[in-house]
Amino acid sequence: LYFRTGPDTTSKSFAIKPNPTMSEEASDSESQDIQEHNETVRVLSAGLLQIYEPKLKEVKENLKELITFNSMPLIVITGLPGSGKTTRAKELEKYFTEAGKGPVHIVSEAECIERSGYGVRESFNDPAKEKQIRASLKSEAMKLLTKSALVILDGANYIKGYRYEIYCVSKNARTTQCTLYCAMTLEQRNARREEIVKNDAASAHALDGGTFDALCQRYEEPQDSSRWDRPLFTVYGDEPMDLSRINGALYEQAPLPPNLATQNMPLSATNFLFELDKTTQTIIDQIAAARKIGLDGPVEIPQAGMRAEVPPTMSVAQLNRHRRQFLNYVKTHTNVSSDIKKIPAIFTKALEIQELKVNQCATKLQQLHYEESLVASSKRTPRKS
Repeated sequence: LYFRTGPDTTSKSFAIKPNPTMSEEASDSESQDIQEHNETVRVLSAGLLQIYEPKLKEVKENLKELITFNSMPLIVITGLPGSGKTTRAKELEKYFTEAGKGPVHIVSEAECIERSGYGVRESFNDPAKEKQIRASLKSEAMKLLTKSALVILDGANYIKGYRYEIYCVSKNARTTQCTLYCAMTLEQRNARREEIVKNDAASAHALDGGTFDALCQRYEEPQDSSRWDRPLFTVYGDEPMDLSRINGALYEQAPLPPNLATQNMPLSATNFLFELDKTTQTIIDQIAAARKIGLDGPVEIPQAGMRAEVPPTMSVAQLNRHRRQFLNYVKTHTNVSSDIKKIPAIFTKALEIQELKVNQCATKLQQLHYEESLVASSKRTPRKS
């Protein structure tokens, strides 16, 4: 079989490639069967294309709407003083407001310093006060992160560890984020320093040349290779920003899922730990009782509704050791179900997996992943195992 397309056809169709060794005296009935088969396949192919193309477009549109609905974007602007951060923030605010992306909130470092009563020079020279300013900026940004608002963090943000903290906040909020780096060339930096030195005498709290030099030395430039700085957009001076790419990074990408370190512990019943301890101990006692009367095969666990395929060579001490490991795992991990009704089945499976070899575990996991992919694609019913 091969695909045949022509200028007069709108869809792909099947045809039987003629065999040069076939006798030229083929019967008319066989030729008619082949033609009917080709026509049937062509009609079915065209019908399937007509059915599934609209469905595929609908799925893509629904996915885009879902990503947009769950997005709570955050733009982190970083750069030295005088690099044009506030100007860029206002440009972004105007662009996204006109695009109908909802309210846009600018969290300004300059306004935060002004509210604190410190001067710019004092805020950057005193580590304690600088830490207080950073904490205030982070707290205000966290309050404004909602499903309908865009937050722009306008500040120096020159410490990569602080940018990583903001990145963890974005992951915890399940939002998209990008970094805008307002870079300066060496000539622009020298010109900015001369301007600061000229205006130094105007105010005792304004930025001075020494503080600016210290900031240049302490500044940790964002890198596109760092995951907390990606996606990174760099602009110099008055060059225009690629607003369409920034919009795509915020509203057309799925947010990163939160990891274990940024997830809150799920709420569970007040007697969950007591019931967990009691249930697991009951299963251990049932397995030990079955081994005591000479049952070497799988042990029926009524609470789990399944059989525990525990090797007969596993002693009670080993069972209790696996039980303690399971209890510690459940207490420290949030991805284990807090429903006590599901614990017997989970614990029974854990006992089986504990005694499997590494290669057997890998083979079983690959098999389960393959079956899950088949279920997801064809809606099959997975095996109970």
